[in-house]
Amino acid sequence: MASSHTVLMRLVASAYSIAQKAGTIVRRVIAEGDLGIVEKTCPTDLQTKADRLAQMSICSSLARKFPKLTIIGEEDLPAEEVDQELIEDGQWEEILKQPCPSQYSTIKEEDLVVWVDPLDGTKEYTEGLLDNVTVLIGIAYEGKAIAGVINQPYYNYQNNGKQKLREHRNEAKAGPDAVLGRTIWGVLGLGAFGFQLKEVPAGKHIITTTRSHSNQLVTDCVTAMNPDDVLRVGGAGNKIIQLIEGKASAYVFASPGCKKWDTCAPEVILHAVGGKLTDIHGNALQYNKEVKHMNSAGVLATLRNYDYYASRVPESVKNALVP
Repeated sequence: MASSHTVLMRLVASAYSIAQKAGTIVRRVIAEGDLGIVEKTCPTDLQTKADRLAQMSICSSLARKFPKLTIIGEEDLPAEEVDQELIEDGQWEEILKQPCPSQYSTIKEEDLVVWVDPLDGTKEYTEGLLDNVTVLIGIAYEGKAIAGVINQPYYNYQNNGKQKLREHRNEAKAGPDAVLGRTIWGVLGLGAFGFQLKEVPAGKHIITTTRSHSNQLVTDCVTAMNPDDVLRVGGAGNKIIQLIEGKASAYVFASPGCKKWDTCAPEVILHAVGGKLTDIHGNALQYNKEVKHMNSAGVLATLRNYDYYASRVPESVKNALVP
């Protein structure tokens, strides 16, 4: 019976299934070939048919099951009737077997804010860099990110980054014996699941940063870290996964541009395994429903050794980024 489970764990279990459904939609739009690309504010700020359909699916599915939630999605979409086939009413039973952390056991539906990025890494999606793409559903309580789900629609998809999108449309398949796509989830105080935690080798400083939204501040901050290597990839969700899987040691983005729906779910996964995500000044991000959507003071995140990277942020960068 659903009533025997806490609101939070029911919500996370539902969000898991809903994110999987959204991942299926993201793959389907590529396979059908018409991305329906719309430019929002600039040539690097894009929206596709997949963004629109996935957000309608996620927000409508959540609202039907949890009508008192506050749900904030990236895409500004007109109110319209949602096709029944976009609705996901399932829940991941494995999550319901887990105990709810005691500090969250009495949370009510109306106390929660859900931040939704239906397709994180849209520009990369349009260019065929499909392994950069994630679906993000973050859950916040009293302004703090406490639970999150990340779906990678193209996990196990081998993309060399050089082929054209048209070559991918019917080729987005996993290798032999590999399942295409995966879902990672976490709750503070419980842990994060669906991946193998790995750290970058000791003494190596590998920075992951933006591929599509760089500027002089971003460059100056990355250079100040004295990195052994710099990875330039799309998607905040993708970058946090690089941290928890040992591909990068710090995510450095010294610029406005990243929004709350980009960081809410990934922050939970990182914090649940002992990492840290803040703005460039070291301030925790706030996720209450009244907060401004822009992370105007950038993002600094690490799995380990946060202080090493925080101490290297130039004063000139801090002065230029107002929280």
